[in-house]
Amino acid sequence: MKPSVKANLAAFHHDARLYLTLGIANWSVFVDHIPSNVVNLLTLRNFGFSGAADLFVFVVGYGVAIIHGRMTLERDYLVAATRIFRRVWRLYAAYVVLFVIYIATIAYVASQSMAPEIIHEYNISGILEHPLRILVRGLVLQEEPLNLDLLQLMIPLMAFFPFALWGLLRRPNLTLAASVALYLAARWFDWNFRVYPDQEWTFNPLCWQMLMVLGGWFAVTGAPGRALRDMPWLRILAGTYLVLAMAITLLRHSPAMSAYLPDLLLHSITPADKEDLAPYRVVHFLALAFLATHLVPADHPGLQLKPLQAVIRCGEEWLAVFCVGVFLSFAGHLILITSANLVAMQIVVSLAGFAAMTAVAHYVAWSKWQDLPAALRQQAS
Repeated sequence: MKPSVKANLAAFHHDARLYLTLGIANWSVFVDHIPSNVVNLLTLRNFGFSGAADLFVFVVGYGVAIIHGRMTLERDYLVAATRIFRRVWRLYAAYVVLFVIYIATIAYVASQSMAPEIIHEYNISGILEHPLRILVRGLVLQEEPLNLDLLQLMIPLMAFFPFALWGLLRRPNLTLAASVALYLAARWFDWNFRVYPDQEWTFNPLCWQMLMVLGGWFAVTGAPGRALRDMPWLRILAGTYLVLAMAITLLRHSPAMSAYLPDLLLHSITPADKEDLAPYRVVHFLALAFLATHLVPADHPGLQLKPLQAVIRCGEEWLAVFCVGVFLSFAGHLILITSANLVAMQIVVSLAGFAAMTAVAHYVAWSKWQDLPAALRQQAS
């Protein structure tokens, strides 16, 4: 292992900002998945080129590199790699259970004529005629029901990460360069995973892997981040880019205002371009992360506020909260299309979803605590 990498991993301390970011991403995904919801106008995707998916992938890459890099220090790389593959299995198991229950719920709702059009909206129109075929294709990740694409993306990314971690611990710059090369090749040659019959994944893993490796690279190197913070001109540049991205995104929301955008910006920059992870999307996320970490240091007292603690808890238990959020977004959408879709109702549905996700996160954390041996519980307290 490279000595500088070893030193950075050994010096790392708990950073609540990572879990806060995952919690924000979970809450954003939930409200973004409810169409015609006024609350989702406040999420990141409406103010720039990146969104909640970018937060998820980068922070998971950062966290996995820290946790399993330190495990490599204390035990061995083989142990760390097998623990990552165990996470892959948990992700896949969660996806399969969620997939089966999710499509069964949607099919039931459609068959009961409560909202028959919803089966097409959620991209499982063949479930009533060929349920077994849909199920089998779902098990091999050849189906992509609406709102499961991000969880589906995390499975190959996490499966790929043990190999990326091996390189990051030894030659981090070379590993990042190889990741960027794969990203560029996937975009140039239009490589992507396929969904039956002739569609492509919403998130191209061959491109999005770069963001996860980038998160791991920042985690194991550490020093570049400190060097960048000593460059005030870079903060000005990052802030300018974020303001420009926000202006372009807000102008594009209005057809009348879009007329004021130059054709080059209007046609070459598509903030919704997430399949192949557009370069300007990556730059936007990095600029946002750079300024956020500068303005909110790891020891910021605001991180102890109770409302933020709820979000942080949702980040600590991100997988369970994400799975619950998928069902809650479906339930929220169903409530809004079968009742008076008023702004007040949209806000109530969103707040109820946040409360339910927080309750699930606290329960999962409490359950894990109860499973610990009594000696460990006493030591931790």
